[in-house]
Formats: sequence, C-alpha cells, structure tokens
Amino acid sequence: MKVLIADKFEKSGIDGLTGAGCDVVYEPDLKDDGLLKAVADTGADVLVVRSTKVTEPMMDAGQLSLIVRAGAGYDNIAMPAASARGIYVANCPGKNSLAVAELAFGLIIALDRRIPDNVADLRAGKWNKKEYSKSRGLYGRTIGLLGFGNIGQELAKRAQAFGMNIAVWSEIGVEVDRAGLPIDLPLLVRLRPLTGSPIEPVIRVCKTPEEVAEQADVLSVHLALNDRTRRLVNASVLNKLKPGSFFINTARGEVVDYAALEQVIRERGIRVALDVYAKEPSSGVADFEEPLMKLPNVYGTHHIGASTDQAQEAIAAETVRIIKTYVETGRVVNVVNLSRETRATHVLVVRHKDQPGVLAGIFDALREENVNVQETENIVFNGAEACVARINLDAEPSEAALQKVLAGNAHIYDIQLVPLSAPASSHHLARTLSV
Repeated sequence: MKVLIADKFEKSGIDGLTGAGCDVVYEPDLKDDGLLKAVADTGADVLVVRSTKVTEPMMDAGQLSLIVRAGAGYDNIAMPAASARGIYVANCPGKNSLAVAELAFGLIIALDRRIPDNVADLRAGKWNKKEYSKSRGLYGRTIGLLGFGNIGQELAKRAQAFGMNIAVWSEIGVEVDRAGLPIDLPLLVRLRPLTGSPIEPVIRVCKTPEEVAEQADVLSVHLALNDRTRRLVNASVLNKLKPGSFFINTARGEVVDYAALEQVIRERGIRVALDVYAKEPSSGVADFEEPLMKLPNVYGTHHIGASTDQAQEAIAAETVRIIKTYVETGRVVNVVNLSRETRATHVLVVRHKDQPGVLAGIFDALREENVNVQETENIVFNGAEACVARINLDAEPSEAALQKVLAGNAHIYDIQLVPLSAPASSHHLARTLSV
C-alpha cells in the first residue's frame, strides 16, 4: 500500500510504516496544486497530513481510500467530499493533549506574572521590579473550561494542582455523579490541596458557556471546530468575564469572535493569550499580521500547542497503528466520518450454513425489490459450519421476497425480519432443514 505523507512527520513513524510493508513517499512541503499533483502522480492509497488542507479536487485526482489527520482536529479536510467518495478519514485523538495543556497553563502563568514583558524590558536594559511585582496569583482563583475532552481534562488536573477552582462546560455534556462532580475524572476529584491549604478546590459543571465565563478568573477554550462551535465564544460569553480576567485560546481561532474579543480587551481590561488565529499562514515561516497582537494586554504563540517531541512521537505511533490496521484488516480505527445515524428501517437476520453464494442470493432478491442494504454483519460460529447474517435494510421487503429467499437456497436455516421502529412486533418466517 502506498502512503503519501504531505507534512512534517517523525522518522520513527516513517520507519514504522516501512516496516509494515508500506511504500512511503515523504514530501513534507506539499500543499495546494503541488499536493494535488502528488496525489495523482503517486497513486497513493493513503494520505497523511497535519495542518495541510485536503480539498475535493485532491480526492478526485488519484485513488485515495484513507486520509489520516496526524493530530486531533480535522477541519482542514473537506469532510463532506471524503464521505461522498467513500474515503475514510481518521485522526489521532488525545495524543497531543498533554502538550496543549502544558502550553495553555504556561500562558496562564505568563499572563499572571507578565513574563514576556519582564523579558522584553530586561533585554531593553530596563529594571522595573516595582511594576512587575504586581500579580494577583492563581491560588484560589477559578479557571473556566469551555470544552472538557482530553485537553480540557488535562488542564483541569494541572489547575487543581495549583489550588484553582474549576468550572466546566462541554458541547456534548459532562456526566456527573450524585455530588455533581464529573465522573470522567475520578482521580482529579480525589486530589487534595497542599498541606496546610485553607481551601479545597471545587469543580462545578455549568449549563452554558456564559455561566462558565461569569464564574471564571481565567477562561480557557478547548473546543473542536464545527458548525455548532464556530464563533460560539462571542460577545454574549466574553461580556460575562470580570474586568481584568484572563482569556486563553489554544483550540481553533474560528471558535472565537475576535471582534468581540478586541472590544473586551479595550473596554474591560481582559488579558489574553492566543496560540491560534482566524487567519493563519499556510506555511511554517511567513509574514503575519494580527491586529490583536498589537494590543499591550495580548500575548501570542505560533500555533505550537501540539508541537512537542513527546506529542509528535505519540502521534506518529498512532498514525502507524491506524495505517497498519487498515493494511492488515481493512478496518479503520479512529474513523471520524462514518454515519452515526442510519436510514435503516428493518434488520433481516439470516441463519445459514457457511457456504458460498448464500448472501449473494439474498442481495439479488433485495435488489429486485429495490431495497438497499445499509450495513451487513456476518458472524461465524465455532467450527465454521454455520453463520448468522444481520442485514440492515432501508425499506421493508415483501413477504414474497422473503419466501423467495427461503425457497431459493437450501443452505438457509431460517430468516427473521425485525422492524427497527417496533422490534417487539417482528415478522418471523422460519424453516429448519435437515443437514
């Protein structure tokens, strides 16, 4: 299987793919027309990218069957186009969580102690201990987390180690126990403050982003970008922040309304640290203009949240696992573009001998009735003499079609049609044959 890697990738990952028998083409600077041409020229089956955009024309240029996003988010890939062409898209969730959480907390400390400004003044030959001795400190403050997935949870652990209270909101909800604490983090909620600490940090699960912002001294964003989260952090949320609060974004620039953010920076003294921006250069080195970065209360980094050696090695290993599994089994782990909803209305359950042609005959009968198969699972029993096939259908086949299936193959023991909307009233046709 040929694998085209179109972004920077660890040597350990390339070696792992080669060891798995893949023909690897490594072109880390490909993008736009160059990537489109490479997809066509190499005939690659698998494309691996980090931040490089993968467009619909690229998918039509060659014979891709799998695109691996060597990272967590996948908004740089034309997902509807991939799904329409039956191209799997997989990602590497959680492998960069520690790296992003470490950067986010570093930015929080930098804002509180104004570390970049300290450094800049010292480099300019200025000593200003009187000014830079002013700091509120983080102990006993509340950090608000918008998003409570892998990264949000890792940041919560670090915040609690610093004695901070925690308020969380998640787009998909946060399951809590009877005490109202997140059950995702049993280790976190059992942590105790340092010896002699007068307070014990608490965790609150909030119903809205606005509620989190209202409680937060530090608001940190850890949301994936999708149609629901685009500009979710808007004026309604940002105006709930207390004057002088901190705002951190290490997720995606597009989840924040930067015009509203600029307004609260100017009018409410909000201090901001950003690692992501609405419009970022497509290359690693380029000129960059971001109006927010010209404001005195704003710090920035260069979208480096996931860029530690540890994170990149972990992502490379996960990418190898995804592709190796695909090569060896045809299955894709971490796939993100399979439908979670089904149009199936009925399940046809068929007990049959493990013989060639059984399923083909069933599919022929369904095709004649214009009934489409949504999903199929064929389970083989010990000894490989008998199987049970579960076939999800988008319509109900006629009784005549079912009788035709039974009569047309002596290797079928019985069939059962189960309406998904009312499984208790299933229609059952059975015939037992002597073997």
